[in-house]
Amino acid sequence: MTRRPVTPHDAARADAIAQAHARSRALGLRVTEAPEFDALAAADLRELIDTNRTLYHQARPVMDALHAQIVDTQSMVLLTDRNGVILHSFADSDFVEKAQRVALRPGVSWAEQHRGTNAIGTALVEGQPTTVHAGEHFLRANHILTCSCAPIADPYGRTLGALDVSGESRGFHKHTLALVRMSAQMIENHLFNTEFADAIRLQFHARAEFIGTLYEGLAAFSADGTLLCANRSALFQFGAPLAELQQREFAALFGQPFAAFMQQLMRASGEPLMLTLPSGVRVIARASSRVATLARTAAPEASRTPHTPAPVQAKAPNADTTPQPTLTELDTGDERLAAALQRVARVRGRDIPVLVLGRTGTGKEWLARALHRDSPRRDGPFVALNCAALPDTLIEAELFGYEDGAFTGAKRRGSAGKIAQAHGGTLFLDEIGDMPLAQQVRLMRVLQERAVVPLGGTRAVPVDLRIVCATHRDLRAMIVEGTFREDLYYRINGLVVTLPSLAERTDLDALVARMLAIVRCEVPGAPTRLTPAVRACFARCRWPGNLRQLASALRTAAIMAEGEDAIDMDHLPEDLMHDCDPASECAQQSGDATPEEEASDAEREPARLSVWQSRLIEETLARHSGNVSAAARELGLARNTVYRHLRQRR
Repeated sequence: MTRRPVTPHDAARADAIAQAHARSRALGLRVTEAPEFDALAAADLRELIDTNRTLYHQARPVMDALHAQIVDTQSMVLLTDRNGVILHSFADSDFVEKAQRVALRPGVSWAEQHRGTNAIGTALVEGQPTTVHAGEHFLRANHILTCSCAPIADPYGRTLGALDVSGESRGFHKHTLALVRMSAQMIENHLFNTEFADAIRLQFHARAEFIGTLYEGLAAFSADGTLLCANRSALFQFGAPLAELQQREFAALFGQPFAAFMQQLMRASGEPLMLTLPSGVRVIARASSRVATLARTAAPEASRTPHTPAPVQAKAPNADTTPQPTLTELDTGDERLAAALQRVARVRGRDIPVLVLGRTGTGKEWLARALHRDSPRRDGPFVALNCAALPDTLIEAELFGYEDGAFTGAKRRGSAGKIAQAHGGTLFLDEIGDMPLAQQVRLMRVLQERAVVPLGGTRAVPVDLRIVCATHRDLRAMIVEGTFREDLYYRINGLVVTLPSLAERTDLDALVARMLAIVRCEVPGAPTRLTPAVRACFARCRWPGNLRQLASALRTAAIMAEGEDAIDMDHLPEDLMHDCDPASECAQQSGDATPEEEASDAEREPARLSVWQSRLIEETLARHSGNVSAAARELGLARNTVYRHLRQRR
């Protein structure tokens, strides 16, 4: 078997363990020392928990969620204070006894000076996420353990404690540290929001889908616009330390004066804003609900608009702010896609409606954005509406807008609909095949008259916009069935293009490279290539979720493989195998054709997840002569899962 080459990450980790062992010896510890079982008295432990009550209460639900992900793996989740004293734990019942043998329990210190090299103590000394596996522990008694730990810092970067997963050394899995790191970051974000609950808080990121995730930037400001604090992701996006950022004005951080930002926020009515970082990168930002309230109450009276029905504006303040690609950027080498892009490019300056066909996730909205970006309307708004995402009762108000008091629950000042918001720009109607018939009639009238009448209104307001529609449905069949209007169909299909599904495209390698480059901007340690096994697996995947599924799989795998040279099979999400040929990995590794490969597509058994998992378990058990423990270790599964498979087989 070819040994995996040593990576810089491996070398750095080995060096850190060696230094930790040197510190342990310098402390006078001996490898043969028995574990110390001295723990804090119950009253002292309660007092210590009370001293760390904010950390304790913010961490417990995250610990519970983390334990649910590793349940039945003979392991436990631990929370410590800044000195390495265990405050709380969640444990599998079959690991509790072994944990007691090495004093893994609340009230016991796992600092390096007491336990030598171990994940908790070493992570707190190094200030970095750390894995200590089996014989890497300094004390011989702890060689039965495999532990992964990440420090937890307060919003100012000061260490508060640590989050750790410890278990049997035979259950080692390199994914564990990634889960612990993500959970620790989640706790840090909770601590940030708690610490600055009364401040002006902004969530921001260059990509809209990262808002509300672990990777969003968080920044807190005082009422006069002074930066109070920023989380790890925000500091990374700013590219500067907190102390330096605190010396800058709001305008130097986000490209506009604080007063102008508050005015913009007041007008946006909770919609995302577009701001510019010092690097020139444009980010999408959301403010806490309290900020919007503060903006309305703090704004000068002269700047407030009088109460009038919502008018059509040349550029709606709540128009979509997601960055748009160009048609050229979408061309990654597939001939069918390139042909579709060339056809669209010929009408980009013409008033011809475009209908984009294709399965869900094939990039229909990105094509619409690119068409807008490359058209004379590029400076106008791009407004998108998913017709399948709204109930019939709401789509009319969302699309056409409404006046004050038009219906129960309507906003006091009314609302401009998506059509009015798109004035001067592009309106993208996704899944138009799901639009109710009654709204199809109204949309048809708007396209004919180039004017919209809001609900509850009497005055038709002229609109100038381009319509791009998309659907995965067969609209011609729906016309025959009477569920889609024929006259509307011929209004929206001036140019029809069909996007190929991902499984039909020939540019998979180029797409993967581009997506990994994007992920690496968020996760600097993520690899930028795939192993041959993963490339073979991807080539055999059906990709029912298309580009959306590929992007999600790569983002997860890149995080799991952070610090590695390449993404390998064990970094991939497990459910991806549901959509891949179950024999592909084994065939790639052996080089021999399997019976499934030789069979025709019609004869091949569907690759359901349960079928794939059962075959993989059977093959692994066979390699280990039926040894359940060995098979479970290789597969990264709990032994109970393998036993359950054996019971079902009988």
